[in-house]
Amino acid sequence: MQLKLHPFQLELRHTFRIAHGARTHQPSLVVELKDGELSGYGEATATSYYGQSLDRMQAILEGLRSKIESSHWENAEDFWEMMRPDLNDHPFVQCALDVAAHDLAARRAGKPLYAHWGLHPGKLPLTNYTIGIASIEEMIAKMQVMPWPVYKIKLGTDYDLDIIRALRAHTDAVFRVDANCAWTPRQTIDLSNELMHLGVEFIEQPMSPADDESMKEVVRDSALPIIADESCQREDDIEKCAGRFHGVNIKLMKCGGLTPALRMIRQAKALGLQVMVGCMTESSVGIAAIAHLLPLLDYVDMDGALLLKNDPATGVHIDQGIIEYAEGPGTGAALKQD
Repeated sequence: MQLKLHPFQLELRHTFRIAHGARTHQPSLVVELKDGELSGYGEATATSYYGQSLDRMQAILEGLRSKIESSHWENAEDFWEMMRPDLNDHPFVQCALDVAAHDLAARRAGKPLYAHWGLHPGKLPLTNYTIGIASIEEMIAKMQVMPWPVYKIKLGTDYDLDIIRALRAHTDAVFRVDANCAWTPRQTIDLSNELMHLGVEFIEQPMSPADDESMKEVVRDSALPIIADESCQREDDIEKCAGRFHGVNIKLMKCGGLTPALRMIRQAKALGLQVMVGCMTESSVGIAAIAHLLPLLDYVDMDGALLLKNDPATGVHIDQGIIEYAEGPGTGAALKQD
């Protein structure tokens, strides 16, 4: 087994703004596990909001190189458990390594990853396309450049309702809104009624996780479903979300990869929660991995690579929200330089 690290500076098509910051580039680390002629790929984005940097992630993996390269495992779940003591406090790195292992395991088996898991794609959910915070004119222009059946609209301004009203005048698409913890309980309840009449499907993480106790009242009185994001990061968060949210948004990098994500999906469904998987601003390596979870999901947000100018990889094809798997085994991801 050989470990190869590929750092990238991903350039965004547009400045991306949300309630707690803006950026034009996204540093990202692609992890490759090479076994003979076969390679599996995973990805971790460097995100200062979560304390992640390229240098730190690479240093962690270099410190584990000998353990990784000398390891012998049959399935990715065993490898995840083997590496868990070293990586449990580093979920982004844990995710990249785990996704690479799942990709490699499916390539060894000669099957697409979903088939390796015993899943069968039927009617798959559409992915939304995200419109970041900007002036209303800029947000309308971004939407018109990318006509799409489902949009996620980032909110958290003093003019949130004006944004949705203005965008609604230009499209009949389904809207999802993500306030990134910027609202109060009262705001959330009041806005939910207005947003429902403007064709919004659900509200994602309107309040800070520190306000999770208030979510019981919000869930009771909201006119729209409320989906947890920042309140649902690791496996033990799923049970806490029951009764406080209508659903959860699971992100592979926050939870530590596909291995825990699969367990979280099963647990959420058992608790009656709707399930969404979301992405970071990442390349087609990370997006391709998410695609193989689609048969298990109610909603998906996997537009990260569509927001890039210089995607260094290929993977699934996305057109008008519809996901088409790449041919061949594994996740279908490949680096363009290879």
